[in-house]
Amino acid sequence: MILYAIPSPLGGAPADALPAACLQKVTSLHDFAVENAKSARAFLGALGMPVRELNIVTLGDEVSPLLKPLREGRSLGLLSEAGCPAIADPGAALIEAAHREGFRVVPLVGPSSLVLALMASGLEGQRFAFCGYLPRDATEREKRIRELEQRSRKERETEIFIETPYRNEALFAALLAACAASTRLCVAAELTLPGESIVMKTIGEWRRARLAPGKRPAVFLLHAREGRPLSAGGSSRA
Repeated sequence: MILYAIPSPLGGAPADALPAACLQKVTSLHDFAVENAKSARAFLGALGMPVRELNIVTLGDEVSPLLKPLREGRSLGLLSEAGCPAIADPGAALIEAAHREGFRVVPLVGPSSLVLALMASGLEGQRFAFCGYLPRDATEREKRIRELEQRSRKERETEIFIETPYRNEALFAALLAACAASTRLCVAAELTLPGESIVMKTIGEWRRARLAPGKRPAVFLLHAREGRPLSAGGSSRA
């Protein structure tokens, strides 16, 4: 039996985001472990599935019981709320448990906001790191930004991170204050949605443009150029 990792659309209809072969596989399943039951039922309902006849269980702290369908000889679908399961998303523990018990894990093709953002950023795509959420505390956040900028410069890699939409403005302002003017920053917002916006500028250009990401789902990508790093006491201005 197989645990299928099922991506879901970042927005719009499932048929617009997933290949036909993946949709066919999803509609063959009857058991699902999901991040959010309400959105999962909406997703499955949009595929024309009789969602009331399905076994839909929400992910929690205990994942072993969720493998029951696999133990009973039925394949199981792991469904993300948006994007790819276990990538900046719950589900890794369930996948790990499936591996421990010897079940096959198959990832299905679908959208990932992180990969889409990196593809469209124009930044380093051979060396990159996803850093999750940055600290909420302003002092700790600034420290982390400086660490990531230094790592990007040293390793020549793109640093990728995300934020809750209502804290986008605070993160964006912190990036403009802490980073060198030559460091490049891409902000990719509302990917695959009608309001999609992907803008890449140097920090200096961002400061002059006076743009802001707004309270929208966004991915931030940072790449520091070679050059003199900032001192701990101030930031470079363009």
